Amino acid sequence: MTRHIAFFVFPDFQLLDLSGPLAAFQVAGETLPEAYRLSVASEDGGEVRSSSGIGVTTQAACASGLDTLIVVGGRGVHSSVSASTVVPLLTALAATARRIAGVCTGAFLLAAGGLLDWRRATTHWRYAARLQTAYPAVQVDADKIFVRDGLIWTSAGITAGIDLALALIEDDLGAAIAKAVAREMVVYYRRPGGQSQFSTLLDLTPPSARINRALSFARDHLSEPLPVDRLAEAARLSPRQFGRAFVTETGQTPAKAVERLRAETARPLVEDSREPLEAIARATGFVDPERMRQGFIRTFGQPPQALRRAARAFRARDVA
Repeated sequence: MTRHIAFFVFPDFQLLDLSGPLAAFQVAGETLPEAYRLSVASEDGGEVRSSSGIGVTTQAACASGLDTLIVVGGRGVHSSVSASTVVPLLTALAATARRIAGVCTGAFLLAAGGLLDWRRATTHWRYAARLQTAYPAVQVDADKIFVRDGLIWTSAGITAGIDLALALIEDDLGAAIAKAVAREMVVYYRRPGGQSQFSTLLDLTPPSARINRALSFARDHLSEPLPVDRLAEAARLSPRQFGRAFVTETGQTPAKAVERLRAETARPLVEDSREPLEAIARATGFVDPERMRQGFIRTFGQPPQALRRAARAFRARDVA
């Protein structure tokens, strides 16, 4: 069976929201011939310019034979929401599709048509609060790479569209094909949907190379003891100089940053694996489950057991 995957774009759409997922489906079709038929649609057809200025040739949107509708995002999404014709068109298309997805701020168009009412959804972290305020009936989860609620899928920003596409491919064709696509595209197979959009290393963004070097060293040696003296040595500073510089540049102590790195690394293992918590604690440098529990509560506000139960409940709901 050949599935028709249609991407919907609008003026000033984000090019990577289209090209990343589109490439994933293309590679899947090359891996399993005739698995997919791909098209790019817009309200009126013809060339539609992305926010980068690059134009893409599109077809006029048509519901005939549509399996999956994927609405991309971009800075032009709010103009499209305000237009009198785009949202009704998408609502009509969605009514005929087996499955609907929104990449990044494409969630705003889905929400404007009522398609996300009383459903869990995500979007780019920068716009999550705006989505929640504009559409209070949507259950916005700002910290997820992608979210599936029944037959409606949404993803976080930009590259998260590739994660979404791999998940859709796995749903259609199985894990082996999705893994082969990820390998061909040289991307992770695959970041769990429940994984956080945020990264401690990105969030801290220290300006100096020395503090960056210490953080990278910590990330690469999380399973080992990481006292201040060892991090200072990696940064080529005295412990006293390092401690002062670290707090000045990141706003937190080295110990707090290391704990966040460990918790961030441990979380997907807790949520998406069957590994005992004792083993995860050892592998990520927490040493024992109690220290990991305390670190999780400080970082995420919940203990590992609660996050694991919630992740299992979400997966069970998705299967249902």
